[in-house]
Amino acid sequence: MDDVTKMALDAPRIGVFVCDCGLNIAGTVDTAAVTEWARSLPDVACVVRNKYTCADPGQNEIRKAVVEYKLNRVVVASCSPRMHEPTFRGCVMDVGMNPYLMEMANLREHCSWVHAGEKDKATEKAKDLIRSAVARARHLTPQEELKVKVTKAALVIGGGVTGIQAALDLADSGHQVYLVEKEATIGGIMAGLDKTYPTMDCSI
Repeated sequence: MDDVTKMALDAPRIGVFVCDCGLNIAGTVDTAAVTEWARSLPDVACVVRNKYTCADPGQNEIRKAVVEYKLNRVVVASCSPRMHEPTFRGCVMDVGMNPYLMEMANLREHCSWVHAGEKDKATEKAKDLIRSAVARARHLTPQEELKVKVTKAALVIGGGVTGIQAALDLADSGHQVYLVEKEATIGGIMAGLDKTYPTMDCSI
């Protein structure tokens, strides 16, 4: 068992990183209060608040804390994982942590942006989101990405206009294409039309 895996299986030492996202989050959520509250959560070894966690200084804070506090889990409370999950996974990888030991709590799209004008309620919801992310982080295990060979071939079912176009696009991209059509001819419904609007040209 390597050192990284062993560290991940030790008792959880979780770092929580709360992002202001400028005013996108901090304009609605009391991030200072949330940061202080997060220190009381079980297994949380450090809590850091940043103006922009995704920026280089914010990522450096994560790297520094992982080493300084010997963290084996990270929770980033910021925006949508769809936007910055790869960013933060890469960040923890830089300091030897398995990227799948990083969890995100979406305080922007799931909280501040939908609760404008409700600071107290938004702040409480932010705490709930972080509490849930920390609870999930406790049970994360290291994952390894598998690499598999891909056959550069595609099966397109249906030889109508859409199927034909898909087959052409795939072939133009360098893939071997197998086009399957149940009828004796291709063209689908279009092939049965005499003329097409607006030019009234022959359909095929």
